[in-house]
Amino acid sequence: MSYTSLTYHLVFSTKDRRPTISPQLLPRLRQHLGGIIRQMEGQMLAANGPEDHLHIAAVLTQKLAVMDVLRAIKSSSSQWIHETFPDAGGFDWQDGYSAFTVSHSAVGEVVKYVENQQEHHRKMTFQEELRALLKNHGIEYDERYI
Repeated sequence: MSYTSLTYHLVFSTKDRRPTISPQLLPRLRQHLGGIIRQMEGQMLAANGPEDHLHIAAVLTQKLAVMDVLRAIKSSSSQWIHETFPDAGGFDWQDGYSAFTVSHSAVGEVVKYVENQQEHHRKMTFQEELRALLKNHGIEYDERYI
């Protein structure tokens, strides 16, 4: 028997950071993302973001690599958006992503952070936020991809 506690804070943006996640789309997108994660034996704790990127707090299974989970989330949700919202024809996700592990003691704090994204981005751009997350997690990055 294996026992794991694998909670992640996942962050990814829309293609070219276009503002294509409308307030009308976001609630339905959250539901869809939760379903995708459940199908992969995970649990979505929160998902939110402004119009150009998304944050997800989720508990993931040890059976799948994080990059495979992200690939499935982005591919399935993009296809679903194109089928469900034909007017969103220009929608797509950016190729990359950021994934941060979350200590069990910090899960509540990360969930609140994800839930308060709209308020948070009244004070900080996505690029500023991503730089801060990467620095806080000790991740070196190439400024060209921020």
